[in-house]
Amino acid sequence: MKNTRLLTEGALLLAVFVVLLLISIYVPILWIISFLFLVLPFILFSAKHPFKYSLLMLIGACILSALLGTFLAVPLALASGTTGIVMGWFIKEKKDKVTLFIASSLTMLVNIVAQYALSIVLFDIDMIQDTIKLMKESFNQSADMLANFGQSVDGEMMEQFNNSIDLIGTLTPTLFLMSAFLLVLLFILVNFPIVKRLGIDTPKFKPFREWKLPKSILWYYLLVLVLSIAIQPETGSYYYTALINLLYVLQTLMAVQGLAFIFFYSHLKGWSKGLLTLVIIVSIPLLYIVRILGIIDLGFDLRQRLQRK
Repeated sequence: MKNTRLLTEGALLLAVFVVLLLISIYVPILWIISFLFLVLPFILFSAKHPFKYSLLMLIGACILSALLGTFLAVPLALASGTTGIVMGWFIKEKKDKVTLFIASSLTMLVNIVAQYALSIVLFDIDMIQDTIKLMKESFNQSADMLANFGQSVDGEMMEQFNNSIDLIGTLTPTLFLMSAFLLVLLFILVNFPIVKRLGIDTPKFKPFREWKLPKSILWYYLLVLVLSIAIQPETGSYYYTALINLLYVLQTLMAVQGLAFIFFYSHLKGWSKGLLTLVIIVSIPLLYIVRILGIIDLGFDLRQRLQRK
């Protein structure tokens, strides 16, 4: 009886997944919404059943994806399936939400990197480099059109543009990392309310104003900053790529720390939601100031000092 119920539930959730997958592949505009729910069947199943049955469901999802979808369907099923299973398993094990978020994001990151590598090895398709090449060609064509109309393009501006485009290629690891964390955050925000409504307890994040990074992150940031200034590695070298990616990731963490402090200060002073929203909007183009605020907060325990006052 138990096995029958398990098979029935698994088959029903697989059917839901297949419908969402087909919408994500074939239906314009709606795919944006359906894609966010692809992890939901796996979360619901793995949050209630043993891990081995969740793997069987994943295998079934991959087989159905190969039969009903395009060659893009199987990687999509693998990414959403493995991420959903990890999220569901952490829910079942009563892990805290931060641990769940990090583990799920790393799972998604592995999928992104693996699929990017396989697209290069198997199909000789490098999406990042192809996009960079296309952007450069478009810019050069625009410059040529202006030249035909007798308007010259500043050479320094063209060089800055090309350097900025090349930076995208250098920051590919950072872009992958941030994409994975952002996707999982969206998955949590969209799916967890549904999971909870269906009777499964989900962990909660602490309020954003209480988020605080380990102080060691600040020392890592300062160390990487000093190394990048002292060594000044050659552009394109391994050390340059490693340092600049570490620097951008740590700068992003400092910005998150700064935003958390703004939320804390807003709560402390009793700001209205409208005022807080306005401050956040204004701070977006001034992220370097927010980053400095995060450094001060982390290094000097600014929140504790304000609370004591």
